[in-house]
Amino acid sequence: MSNADQSRPAIHLLDSEADRIADLAYMSKAKAPQAAARLIEEIDRAQIHTSDSLPDDVVTMLSEVDFIDENSGTSRSVTLVWPSEANIDEGRLSILSLVGSGLIGMQQGSSIEWPDRSDTPHILRIEKVSQPARPATEGDNSL
Repeated sequence: MSNADQSRPAIHLLDSEADRIADLAYMSKAKAPQAAARLIEEIDRAQIHTSDSLPDDVVTMLSEVDFIDENSGTSRSVTLVWPSEANIDEGRLSILSLVGSGLIGMQQGSSIEWPDRSDTPHILRIEKVSQPARPATEGDNSL
């Protein structure tokens, strides 16, 4: 493990999302090289979990995330989505954006130093994570 890895917070990924995210990153190297490379680095150091073992406060695909850019003090609320679902005006941030690739797998309360498009580092701090509504389990008849 490198010194850079030791200074970064733990990253947690769902086993059901990890392969799709990795495939997407590798396929996007030509189109979004900086985000793809950083996303691949994060996947390589991630702890992989089943849905039963993943902490509830970890950013996954379709999570609603409140975070602060500690450099500027700017707060943002976004939903992390697949590229085809992205619409920044509606708060849907692509996993292939630089910020999106920095948020995936982060846990509420953790911070990471992450670059913007001009390679200026920013400290992103996760304030709140809300998981997407999950389908009711079989046999659950509540409305």
